[in-house]
Amino acid sequence: MTTPFKYLQHYPPHLQQQVMQMVAEGRLGDYLSKRYPGRHQVQSDKALYGYTLELKQEYLRSAPAIDKVLYDNRLDLTHRALGLHTAISRVQGGKLKAKKEIRVAALFKEAAPEFLNMIVVHELAHLKEAEHNKAFYKLCQHMLPDYHQLEFDLRLYLTWRELVA
Repeated sequence: MTTPFKYLQHYPPHLQQQVMQMVAEGRLGDYLSKRYPGRHQVQSDKALYGYTLELKQEYLRSAPAIDKVLYDNRLDLTHRALGLHTAISRVQGGKLKAKKEIRVAALFKEAAPEFLNMIVVHELAHLKEAEHNKAFYKLCQHMLPDYHQLEFDLRLYLTWRELVA
């Protein structure tokens, strides 16, 4: 069975069916607004940088430094880029320096604080683990114990956004 919901394609059929039923009954938006009623206050790139550094300091002190964190209007959700971590190499003097950057899709300016937290945790985990492997998800859960539920609910939120657009 294939789902018309691109953000949920890798979830078990019974979960996809529950989501389809919620959509058919017009309950998905209500579910999300009851479960995640708030909106975060991290609205500027400067605030996002500070927010990210606090999390890094708490969980990943020995990870490489982050040079830039910002909201990005160009991140393309169709390629599943909700956030992005990059290492840009630049020549400084006679040395090659790698600048670490984290970019978060601008749509998360309007999201619940739990979703912003999940995206930042995900991108921070890439400082230690490049691939989406078992160690990566274990690190995400260390920083955010309900990581998997939040990732699923974030996918529900993205699905709902597309349906009401």
